[in-house]
Amino acid sequence: MSANQQITNTNDNVKSSLFWGCFIVLVASAFGFVFRAFLMPTWAMMFDLSKTQQGEIFGVSFWPFALSIVGFSLIIDKIGYKKSMIFAFLCHLLSIGLTIFATGYWMLYVGTFFFALGNGAAEAVINPVVASLYPKEKTKWLNILHAGWPIGIAISGLLGIGLIALEINWRIIIGFILIPAVAYGALIIKQTFPVNERVKAGVGYLEMLKEVGVLGALIIVSLCIFELGNLFDWTYQVNCVLIIIIVAVFGFYVRAWGKGLFVLLLLAMVPLATMELGTDSWITDLMTPEMGKMGFQGGWVLVFSAVIMGILRMYSGAVMKIFTPLSLLAVSALIAAVGLQLLSISSGIYILLAAVLYALGKTFLWGTMLGVVSERFPKGGALALNITSAVGQLGVGIIGAVFLGYIQDSNIDKQLIAYDKANHTQYHEKLVTETKTSIFGEYQSIDYSTINDQDASTKQVVSEVENQAKKSALSTVSILPVGLFIFFILLIFYFNRKGGYKPIEIT
Repeated sequence: MSANQQITNTNDNVKSSLFWGCFIVLVASAFGFVFRAFLMPTWAMMFDLSKTQQGEIFGVSFWPFALSIVGFSLIIDKIGYKKSMIFAFLCHLLSIGLTIFATGYWMLYVGTFFFALGNGAAEAVINPVVASLYPKEKTKWLNILHAGWPIGIAISGLLGIGLIALEINWRIIIGFILIPAVAYGALIIKQTFPVNERVKAGVGYLEMLKEVGVLGALIIVSLCIFELGNLFDWTYQVNCVLIIIIVAVFGFYVRAWGKGLFVLLLLAMVPLATMELGTDSWITDLMTPEMGKMGFQGGWVLVFSAVIMGILRMYSGAVMKIFTPLSLLAVSALIAAVGLQLLSISSGIYILLAAVLYALGKTFLWGTMLGVVSERFPKGGALALNITSAVGQLGVGIIGAVFLGYIQDSNIDKQLIAYDKANHTQYHEKLVTETKTSIFGEYQSIDYSTINDQDASTKQVVSEVENQAKKSALSTVSILPVGLFIFFILLIFYFNRKGGYKPIEIT
């Protein structure tokens, strides 16, 4: 073997180790996501959590991710990729410890916060690293990278279903997240990471910031500040003042509005992420009533759709030979809309058929969006690529997961009132005991800590009302991919007028 061949093989081995290390990071993230989704009903009963409080815990899975990924994206070319990954690993370990020893809402909330912080630090690395490893096939390899998420969901879903069926203590189930976390830590700790495409091309730091611009900063800063304002109970006026100050300072330094298409893609990430991750956060709980009629746990829908997504993403190369990135996004959004609407009205075995459509629809959305940003805005470097994920995650954390919970609580409240009027009963007065507050305003929720003490007829009424509320939530969220379909079709027309969609290369 020649010296050149040895160097090539060594480089390929490094590429392979780095890629699969990045891949397993997403598997670890999925383990945390799924186990929380599966265990939420247990925590709700144990710690008296309302649907909206559960949504807030789901929500904190996302917005700290955004703070972390944006923060590291601004400095990652200075501190290096490895330090960011070490920080992510430590956050994941701390999160697992806090969750295992949780005694109530706030420990669950803080444990989820640190897990999301670690996810953000890790994703600040993995997206630009893979884009730099495969600069000629970014969309393909970013989709393959993000197959780690559904594959992790499928593995942890099957594991969770089995462990719960065996009545294994929930604290032990959370401990299984250590397996992929330790695996990715061991796989990448000794690796040498590549130089970012932007840095290699000599594109300056200021030019990277100009790709994002004032409008891009306004979007991400507004989402971050309003979420922090909700957490720390800041007034609306304080939120606005902080946003104006931060964006004004950024604008004075950058002196650029940002790329128009990039800003539009950022806005599109909010409904895209809400439709995918927000729905996934609730899918186990939403599908439990109908799946229970067939003798299955609701988690099987999540596992079933994840297996389909994982397989398809691993074969992204073949798909990209058929579709352009924008046409793939448009078709995917349309299929997802149909799938969600069918999930909201299906029963029995037809739920699985609807889940197939939903899985097909959401399979390529996230990775392809990142691919489009990376291909069209390479000068934006790690910041442009990662801020796209950050806006998506913030959209879910602030709007999506909490909104789905709020829809359910509101619908349950209204349907209980309607049931009482029609049947001359007083279930609402007996079960809905207090008014709570969320970012969408005040709402009334069932006191779930008292459900086990109720008689069989009361439990039956609550079950029926909840079932209808859960289906209504899926029907509502199906509107989001319809809007995305229209947006992507308009982008296709726009690029066709300019000669067609083409990646931009910098040298």
